[in-house]
Amino acid sequence: MPSQAGAVTRMKSVKKLVPKPQQLSITASPASFFRVNCRKISLSVIAMLALCLIALLSISSIEERVLGSSTPPLSDQLYTGEVVNEFPHDPEAFTQGLLYAEKDTLFESTGLNGRSSVRRVVLSTGEVEVSHKMQYSDFGEGLTLLGDRLFQVIWLHSTGYIYDRYNLSKFKGFTHEMKDGWGLATDGKVLYGSDGTSTLYQIDPHTMKAITKHTVKYRGQEVPRLNELEYVNGEVWANVWMTDCIARISPKDGMVLGWILLPSLREGLFASGHEQIDVLNGIAWDRDRSRIFVTGKLWPKLFEIKVHPLKTPFKGDVKKMCIPNTV
Repeated sequence: MPSQAGAVTRMKSVKKLVPKPQQLSITASPASFFRVNCRKISLSVIAMLALCLIALLSISSIEERVLGSSTPPLSDQLYTGEVVNEFPHDPEAFTQGLLYAEKDTLFESTGLNGRSSVRRVVLSTGEVEVSHKMQYSDFGEGLTLLGDRLFQVIWLHSTGYIYDRYNLSKFKGFTHEMKDGWGLATDGKVLYGSDGTSTLYQIDPHTMKAITKHTVKYRGQEVPRLNELEYVNGEVWANVWMTDCIARISPKDGMVLGWILLPSLREGLFASGHEQIDVLNGIAWDRDRSRIFVTGKLWPKLFEIKVHPLKTPFKGDVKKMCIPNTV
């Protein structure tokens, strides 16, 4: 960018080159005076109308943010998952909790009475390196890792277990304030929990007491059956049980920020002959490499996906697809 002194010097030089206009002594006629002032008035009216239009648009924008819109810009809220990698997954694993640790290692919690476990799994092969089998009465659910401790909740109980991540046989019990144990996640400071309702809990990992509770809503409607959870880039992502949808939730107020629609994964497994699979369930986030992994209950594969906004208008009903009937 030129200096201010240089710019002033050039301006002075230009002024010397431009001849001064001749002074005219003709007085403007009344007609010309009227035309000039009419133009000024017209420009003023146009400017006022433009300001009014901007004000109306601003008010409309504020109303949409506060009240919501009946015709939202779906491309900003609906996403799809592009499969970029597939990995083997134990088809006998009734996946209830999933997380990525490091060095291509996963931890997984599986359910069903008599088949529940906590396990460490090799991402590339699906091999179970270490497994802790749970007692028959425990139905394993959500799992998360905070420091060196794995936290797991149990279905139909307000209890759970804390495991040493390096030796899964070492654990102790805890109680929590959720109505049931479904999902767990962490941002590294607090735990996030779900209990099958529309409530998202923030939990103190030292006392297991609820710090805050938010009702998860999408455009004014509660989203029940929140299941497996993962904390991803400042959002809580939640599988919604019995759907092919992942809700992207604001942990600040529980509002659904968007939906990731993944029906093609289950449909693809059905088409390839895997008829015994259950629902989509399991989200793992590799923060260091920005990778997302998803799987489901009794799925023979685990998918790495890239999430993209929908490029074409969605023709279905998002609420019917992603928000189950509570009855």
